[in-house]
Amino acid sequence: MNILTWILVGLIGLMGVLVVVGTVVGMVGVIIYKIYRKIRFGISLYN
Repeated sequence: MNILTWILVGLIGLMGVLVVVGTVVGMVGVIIYKIYRKIRFGISLYN
């Protein structure tokens, strides 16, 4: 294959990995924030 094709495939793969990592970090952050609010303020985890 052409070298430009491999570069494009690598960039698209890297972008996919970054999207997945961002999503996982965001979900973990929301869960930690909700637990913090539950402990600190007594707010329900479902709000």
